[in-house]
Parts: sequence; C-alpha cells; structure tokens
Amino acid sequence: MAWAVQLLMALAAACLATVTAQAQDPSPAAQEQKPAPAAQGNEPAKPQDPLPASPEAAPPAAPEQAAPSATPDTCAKSEFESAVDEAAEKLRDLNNTHRPTFQAKLRQLKDKRAWNNDQFLKEAAPFVKDDEITVFDDKTNELLASISSMGQEGANASEPNCKMLADLRNLMGVLVETQGAKWAYMFQKLDTELAK
Repeated sequence: MAWAVQLLMALAAACLATVTAQAQDPSPAAQEQKPAPAAQGNEPAKPQDPLPASPEAAPPAAPEQAAPSATPDTCAKSEFESAVDEAAEKLRDLNNTHRPTFQAKLRQLKDKRAWNNDQFLKEAAPFVKDDEITVFDDKTNELLASISSMGQEGANASEPNCKMLADLRNLMGVLVETQGAKWAYMFQKLDTELAK
C-alpha cells in the first residue's frame, strides 16, 4: 500500500513540477514531450495525447465524480490499493491531457509578445504560480497528507475498515477535482492574456 500512496503523491507533485519547469525553461529540448510514467511494474507508459489541432481548443473538463454510495459491509485490503490506483490514473490522465495544451499556449503567448527567453521566464511565472494556485497547491498537499495517513492506517489494520475506504475514495475524488479546478483556473488566466 505504501508504494501506491507514494505514487499518488509523486503524480500530484509531478503535475506542478512539469508545468513550472516548462514555464521556466523555454528551450526546445525542455518542450519535447516525454512519455507518462508506467503505473506499476512492467506496464508500458500510456502515450500522451497529441496537441489539439488548434491551440485555442478548450481543455477538457475535470472528470465528474460519482455520487457517494452507501458504505458496503465488507471490503478487502486490496480495495485500498485499487482506490489509490484509480485516483493515480485519473491524475496522470489529467496531467497528460492538459500539460501539452498549456505548454503550447505558453509558447503561443511568448511568440505573441515577442519575449526573449529571459523575459519569458519572468512574464510566464504568474501563469504557473500565484496566490490562487498556491491555495490549490496547499489544498492538494493537505489532501495528500490525509490520504497517505488514511491509506497507511487502512493497510495496517487487522480487518479492512469499509468506512475508511469510502472516506479514502472521497478524499481522492476531492484531490482529482482540486487538480481539475487548478488546471481550469490556469487555462482561464492564460486564455485571458492571449485574448489581449
């Protein structure tokens, strides 16, 4: 279970790190697309979605969360790992879907404003880090800490706690929603600037 929680934490951190790195390193090598990491073991990495035909194409909305259902009477420890894997997959898909489009729009803004690389580093920074994005990141970190703690507790329990599993799934759903909202905010801010 610990590896699954660590994977989930790494994915959320990678989302911010990748976008930040792209904003700060406009070199062609940094803009090359890298394959997404494999979820586990020897599974191949999923290919990234290609850039949309039009850079103005709207990013897809965050995945919808299913309505919470009644807590089942029985559950298995393996369901804790499965829940983390599902959330990790959603975060990875969210990142792989939005990152290339966001990076393309940053490059489009750089070209539109005719910024040199030094100007780009300075001017693009607010699109990946501002007070609102910090709020999203703080919420993400709080959720990840709760998920990690709950996941460890669930994995170490002598009997699986189905209520805890339901709570864990709920927290992971909120984490995915938070990351989707963060992407939506960043796109809205960048699209507003591109429209000027």
